[in-house]
Amino acid sequence: MPDIAQLDAELNDLIRQGKALEAFERFYADGVVMMENDQTFEGKEVNRKREQEFFGNIAQLHSAGIGATAVNGDNSFCEQYFDATFKDGKRIRMEEVAVRTWRDGKVIKERFYYKGG
Repeated sequence: MPDIAQLDAELNDLIRQGKALEAFERFYADGVVMMENDQTFEGKEVNRKREQEFFGNIAQLHSAGIGATAVNGDNSFCEQYFDATFKDGKRIRMEEVAVRTWRDGKVIKERFYYKGG
């Protein structure tokens, strides 16, 4: 049985290192469902494209990190933050909570909760 706390810590470490796309490839299931508040995006291909577009549009990452984390059964929770300027000149400072559901060592669902954005 996979150690969800260990897997989640490894995923978060990659995010801290600025390797979110590498984390996505390694830890997310092919059928992953990702949600931004109430918007749903299904499948690894769809979500890979969204991740690549998001990170590809960042001109400068000022700071990013992981705050508090917790694991309960097959679910993990973490606070994330980032401050970035995009290629269009818009600067965004965002704090969010990511809730992940794991199965067989992979994230099958991830939902981000945040205000604004």
